[in-house]
Amino acid sequence: MSAEIITAHNVTKVFGGLTAVDEIDLVVKEKTIHSIIGPNGAGKTTFFNCLSGYYTPENGEVFYCGQSIRGRGTHEIATLGILRTYQNIRLFSSLTAIENVMVGLHHSLHETWIDAVLHTRRYQKDEKHALIEASHWLDFVGLIGCADAVAGSLPYGAQRRLEIARALAGKPRVLLLDEPTAGMNPQETLEMTALIRQMRDDFGITIILIEHDMHVVMEISDFISVLDFGKKIAEGIPSEIQSNARVIEAYLGPGGAALAQKFKRKTRK
Repeated sequence: MSAEIITAHNVTKVFGGLTAVDEIDLVVKEKTIHSIIGPNGAGKTTFFNCLSGYYTPENGEVFYCGQSIRGRGTHEIATLGILRTYQNIRLFSSLTAIENVMVGLHHSLHETWIDAVLHTRRYQKDEKHALIEASHWLDFVGLIGCADAVAGSLPYGAQRRLEIARALAGKPRVLLLDEPTAGMNPQETLEMTALIRQMRDDFGITIILIEHDMHVVMEISDFISVLDFGKKIAEGIPSEIQSNARVIEAYLGPGGAALAQKFKRKTRK
């Protein structure tokens, strides 16, 4: 049985009078794909921001490998091994693809600004290491042929994969993916789905996924947690979530569960 790698207990985040995340408990097992789903405004990204250190929750604790990370900054949490991508692409659009990935390697380099100015041996050694590593991750996501292309000139799906390559360069144990297939065409979605599964299978990375494409969620998730109005309303394996009346109602509104069952009966005839 997989060990627990992320544990959130009673996590609450309030903005003014609005409780965006309301006493959420969550356990994520190591080397799994754990999806967090829910309607727009359910609190999914806010919860991600609490896990990654962008927000500090008013109440509750977040544990990584049994160690509390509540109140730690994003850089410190990233150094511990929790990295993320964002709903909106955040690349350095004027840098090349390989330069973007090299940015993700900064914490593993030892050079100082003096080394960079004087081009010391340490600087040259670090630069060589960074180029090799960055090329490896570009190759993994299928972009090695675009290494010298300016990031902003790449197609949308390639930019999404470049973001993941940059995150992988940071050697994460946990990778938070915020809507990685948003805006993609069907072929790009298939490629991204395969890449997510490969990251888990090849490197043992734990994936926590926010995703609106239910086909993707049901196909690759080991476990799913459902949020609505900041609260966790359901949790389970994909087959359990698909048939959960409360989840269906959250997406389709009152009477949605009955409507879904009626549609299911019709399609069976």
